[in-house]
Amino acid sequence: MTPQFASAFGRRPALAVGAALALAIAVVALLPGLFAPQPPNAIDVGRALLPPSAEHWFGTDHVGRDVYTRVVHGARVTLGIVAGSLALSALFGGVAGTIAGYLRGWSDLFSGQFVEVILSFPPIFLGVMITGIIGSNVANLMLALSIVYLPLFFRAARSAAMVESARPYVEAAQVLGAGDGRILFRHLLPNVLPAVLTQYIILFPLALQIQAALGFLGLGVQPPTPDWGASLQESKDYVLYASWTAIFPGLALVTSSLAVILIGRGLQSRT
Repeated sequence: MTPQFASAFGRRPALAVGAALALAIAVVALLPGLFAPQPPNAIDVGRALLPPSAEHWFGTDHVGRDVYTRVVHGARVTLGIVAGSLALSALFGGVAGTIAGYLRGWSDLFSGQFVEVILSFPPIFLGVMITGIIGSNVANLMLALSIVYLPLFFRAARSAAMVESARPYVEAAQVLGAGDGRILFRHLLPNVLPAVLTQYIILFPLALQIQAALGFLGLGVQPPTPDWGASLQESKDYVLYASWTAIFPGLALVTSSLAVILIGRGLQSRT
């Protein structure tokens, strides 16, 4: 790490802690087999609901599966769904918002009304409604989360595009004969991107909560695939006398959310 980066992180401890946590979680999510080589779905009913020990760090669940292994392997599933869903929302919402903010007129009016309709539903209700209608699997869950958060990316990109379209470089491009398409994709989108990325960081913990809630309701990832929300759903009948089956997936969710929140706080405090 260069002295400049070290100094920047030193001035913003929240950013440093958040980045360290996020990096550690990302490594676990990308290489789960390195940290938990055992199969996450290996069942041993004779060892069901064992408390944490040297052999099973996080204990075992109701069918004898190692909770630590399922938490580690669940990182890729849970975080991958959230990251992919928000990426889709950012892509389509960002492009649509940039177009609406630049062109205005009927395109802005039509897309704005569509966005208002989606925003009229609470996120968790909309997620439950979509997954309940189209079915519960990974692809449908990602689609549901993408639809839920697309309006927020649209609004962020639209606001940024309206500001950027009033700047002199856009007027200069128009005078030089650049078409709308070139201005949008060559000039506006790169300058709107920071606003979209900021929105991505803000929404990640919220999307993670919705993903876990849908999994807890049985509308997300289906067993036996390891997933933090689904693990909480499976542990609900045993939480009073085998609390570790819920504590460790819950801690994984909290830690991941905290990492992104700290990064966001650190970026907000930059000078």
